[in-house]
Amino acid sequence: VPVTVVTAASGQYETTLMSEMEKSEAPTLFQVNGPVGLANWKDYCYDLSGSQLYGELTSDSFALKDGDAVTSIAYVIETYGIIYNKELLTAAGYKQEDIKGFADLKKVADDIQARKAELGVDGAFTSAGMDGSSDWRFKTHLANLPIYYEYKADGIGSTDAIKGTYLDNYKQIWDLYITDSTCDPKLLASKTGNDAVAEFVGKKAVFYQNGTWAYNDVKDLGDDNLGMLPIYIGVDGEENQGLCTGSENFWCVNNTSSEADIQATLDFLYWCVTSEAGTSAMADKMGFVIPFKKAK
Repeated sequence: VPVTVVTAASGQYETTLMSEMEKSEAPTLFQVNGPVGLANWKDYCYDLSGSQLYGELTSDSFALKDGDAVTSIAYVIETYGIIYNKELLTAAGYKQEDIKGFADLKKVADDIQARKAELGVDGAFTSAGMDGSSDWRFKTHLANLPIYYEYKADGIGSTDAIKGTYLDNYKQIWDLYITDSTCDPKLLASKTGNDAVAEFVGKKAVFYQNGTWAYNDVKDLGDDNLGMLPIYIGVDGEENQGLCTGSENFWCVNNTSSEADIQATLDFLYWCVTSEAGTSAMADKMGFVIPFKKAK
């Protein structure tokens, strides 16, 4: 089957997709980044609820829905938290099991910060740079925690405006990041994502908030020396909290395509997630964590 793959320039996916969808030969397969992206394209999404592809997901939570219709299916799962250097944490006299909540994290970080010269580090946490290469870690990923707990407390899945129930918790973890840091808070505006990586890989900081997508940046420290903690913000029950896990990459099948093209697309995606060649290509060659039952 002849296939045309259109690759958008960096940051131009939505614009490119809008242009392609206006063509007579519109894409049969496209992607959205989550509920926000889906809002623009849900009317174009084929209902995948009865597909074999949907049946291969390891969890129903990895699908986006519009009512009872399954509009999109995640094909990459990412996890984020506080990456830590096991060797440095051990040298400071601690282990992962000592940190079960925000109070524990603050106690450990404060101690490391106070003993940074003795331990040979510049700070407990890497610099929390606020330039465009780094600020998304805190404006989106860190901000997800207070929003998650507000949604959970209110029993909702979305809202037009948050109440700010846990904004003080957001502030206290942020304050910890910038006070127990490798640099003076006054320097954060100019600090970059690369600065944070260099500090962590250079063993100048014990903790570094980021996710699995940053593995290639930190792998030189060695797999046995890397761990990840949940991001604790000081809420009741957080000792039972896991790592933040989700996706920003969801497959959608264009419901305006011909029946033949839709079926060919579904067959191809099913092959991708069930065959040894397909799962190996995604998991091994592309380095994805994939949420499918036959993933190796």
